[in-house]
Parts: sequence; C-alpha cells; structure tokens
Amino acid sequence: MQRFILFLDLKDDPELIREYEKYHESIPTEIEDSILSSGIESMQIFRFENRLCMEIISNDEFSFAKKGEMDSLNPAVQAWETLMSNYQKTIPGTPAGAKWVLANTIFSLTK
Repeated sequence: MQRFILFLDLKDDPELIREYEKYHESIPTEIEDSILSSGIESMQIFRFENRLCMEIISNDEFSFAKKGEMDSLNPAVQAWETLMSNYQKTIPGTPAGAKWVLANTIFSLTK
C-alpha cells in the first residue's frame, strides 16, 4: 500500500467552487474506471476555502508516471481534465505542466 497527499487550489470564486463540488458529487463512470484501473484503491478530496487536499491510497504497483501515460491515451480523462481546469489554479512552486502538487511527509506517528 502507498499513500500520497496532494494539493491544488481552486479559483477563489464561490460560484465556481460550488460548480466544482457539484461535478464531484457523481463523477463520470469513465473517470472512476480510469482511477481504479491505475491501481488507486481509494481517493478523497477535502476542501478548506479554495485549497484542496487529495489523499490517494494505492497498491504497490501504482505510479504517477503510469497513471499519466494512461490518462494521456484516454479521451474521457482528457475532456474531464480540460473541464476541471476551468475551476483550478496551481499553487506557486508547482512544476510546469502539473496541476496537483505532491506533499512531503514531515511527521508520522503510528502505533
């Protein structure tokens, strides 16, 4: 099992934020299938104001490179990403061409 935490901002507009959340109430089947077929077992997105935090739990074979390659060949994912871009803005320091930025673990406590 792998766990990843990523961040992204939404455009700071209450109406756009409402629309974005509405789209995520029921994502298209093709998008759900693409997420699950990549090795992601669980995905959650949390919001505070216009900041999003996504948690991904995946199997050990998952990689962002493989997911990116799969997404680039999937017209439904490309259309979804284009639509979502109307609502999203990157956080300063995000690498060119990326949207979500991966967080570094700085503390972990387990029993």
